[in-house]
Amino acid sequence: MLLRPPAKLNRFLHIVGRRADGYHLLQTAFELIDWTDELVIENRADGVIERRGGAIGVEPESDLVVRAARLLQPLAAEGAGCTLTLTKHIPTGAGLGGGSADAAAVLLGLNRLWRLRLDVEELLRLGLQLGADVPVFIGQRPAFAEGIGEILRPLPFAARSYAVIHPGVALATGPMFGDPLLRRDCAPIGVADYLSGVPLSNVFEPVALMRSTEIAAAAAWLRARLGHAQLTGSGSAVFAQAPDIEAAHAALVGVPEHWSCRAARSITNWFDNDQGGA
Repeated sequence: MLLRPPAKLNRFLHIVGRRADGYHLLQTAFELIDWTDELVIENRADGVIERRGGAIGVEPESDLVVRAARLLQPLAAEGAGCTLTLTKHIPTGAGLGGGSADAAAVLLGLNRLWRLRLDVEELLRLGLQLGADVPVFIGQRPAFAEGIGEILRPLPFAARSYAVIHPGVALATGPMFGDPLLRRDCAPIGVADYLSGVPLSNVFEPVALMRSTEIAAAAAWLRARLGHAQLTGSGSAVFAQAPDIEAAHAALVGVPEHWSCRAARSITNWFDNDQGGA
């Protein structure tokens, strides 16, 4: 089974409070785009879960794809195992959600390969055990998220084009959440507010721009060509919506060689499409 787990963009990201356990309460809108990893899942009957490839420096047992498989293994037939061959294209530490997407792909793929017949709600519950961003990839469509990111409301799909730049640096999520300059008191909004097009922002963006001159340079690059730029997640990737995919490509001509970039389109139903609608 060949799957192409997609990256995500946060079209805005607000912190509206904090839970008693210290987790921040968020509001965000997720968009899935066609910047993808490649994951091949092969069945095996010896009970072994083997990872090949994957992100550099990530031990197999710490990898979300292996953890996702281990989460499902007790629900499968005796001896169920798999080989997971992961080719990374989505940059890590970029706020693009590549690791979460890969984990969601394993849950969706093994649910089918191992004939577990878990429904979407059960997969969402399992995905949340792996990370707050995993459920949106299981849902396969744009979503308005609240809580720690796990409360999802579907949004209408809109065909959009984006220029996306990863400026060759990574930002650790923990220090970003702990930064004293981070705004944590945004007024909550509703889905209707988001859909109305009211101006929204990413609260991590001022912090990221202060922490990294490379992120600031990438944002300036997009602003000079498309008139605006925005951080996704807690960084370090930045993006700008373009009028069409040709304009997105044009905005990325001549970027510095140490930046990764992609002219990307919004997508939906990525797993179903990879499986031919099955």
